[in-house]
Amino acid sequence: MTDTLLILPGDGIGPEVMAEVSRIIDWFGDKRGLKFDVSEDLVGGAAYDVHGVPLADATMAKAQEVDAVLLGAVGGPKYDNLDFSVKPERGLLRLRKEMDLFANLRPAQCFDALADFSSLKRDVVAGLDIMIVRELTSGIYFGEPRGIIEENGERVGINTQRYTESEIDRVARSAFELARKRGNKVCSMEKANVMESGILWREVVQRVHDADYPDVELSHMYADAGGMQLCRWPKQFDVIVTDNLFGDLLSDVAAMLTGSLGMLPSASLGAPMANGRPKALYEPVHGSAPDIAGQGKANPIACILSFAMALRYSFDQGDEATRLEKAVEKVLADGVRTADLMQAEGGTPVTTAGMGDAILAALEASL
Repeated sequence: MTDTLLILPGDGIGPEVMAEVSRIIDWFGDKRGLKFDVSEDLVGGAAYDVHGVPLADATMAKAQEVDAVLLGAVGGPKYDNLDFSVKPERGLLRLRKEMDLFANLRPAQCFDALADFSSLKRDVVAGLDIMIVRELTSGIYFGEPRGIIEENGERVGINTQRYTESEIDRVARSAFELARKRGNKVCSMEKANVMESGILWREVVQRVHDADYPDVELSHMYADAGGMQLCRWPKQFDVIVTDNLFGDLLSDVAAMLTGSLGMLPSASLGAPMANGRPKALYEPVHGSAPDIAGQGKANPIACILSFAMALRYSFDQGDEATRLEKAVEKVLADGVRTADLMQAEGGTPVTTAGMGDAILAALEASL
């Protein structure tokens, strides 16, 4: 049966970086026999321009049916004055919510060739390889009540942090399962010192660990201390599991340890479908970067590595995922650099397409 993939390039640099991924998908089809039934559709501002909504119902239905969704980026200043309900980001949030993609995997890996690009010292980040598992479909981004109301003559903004035991349980299990395939360590981060949701989070994670994963080393840390420790000595961590808000913040902190947001992929996974594969959406961590859109300056590596994650987690092609990751590593070691990776001491500057060319050449050399 042919594997199905829905591509949603989105806004800003999304179409540019996704074009390089499409070339790599074609290469795997031609040279490795991995044939995908690929369809493409609109999301974010691009969808709003055509449909008046950031995600059409028909596109949402497609996303529910395919083996994996690959998304570029959404948003841009053109849409800043839209009503909140139709802002580009609502399309992405709808995908995550309706596909029930509760576990967001955000790896932070520092390639040796980029160890000097971080604001931290080389010995702190060289060899870094951690995974942040962020709960994605609940918490303060989805809790009710929410909104802006009038109270005592002034406006009040309200957001509600809310978690059920089952929501915490399932994301904790995702983290423990990942840890068993990595360094066998999980650090759970919350704010149990000041938040009731944090108290429940800690209790449930500990209960899941004690009942089913006693072989995995578990520690707990307040999320603010976790941010400090990520900057002090990030290699103490293997897998970090945390809630939606803290996961958003901590994964961006971890992103800068690697030197550039343009390097970081992500996977959002849900419950297994009828074929046993998890519902899944893959996307780069970076945004739409409208200031450089259309200029050939965007780094496509994060989007390319997101496809590598799709090969591993959705299509059971771990060896081919590793092949693609090693091709990226080889290109970086050879000094090939998009604008975000250039430093005064040099490197070979390339455009977005030039980086795609180099990675394809490295894939060819791997045969």
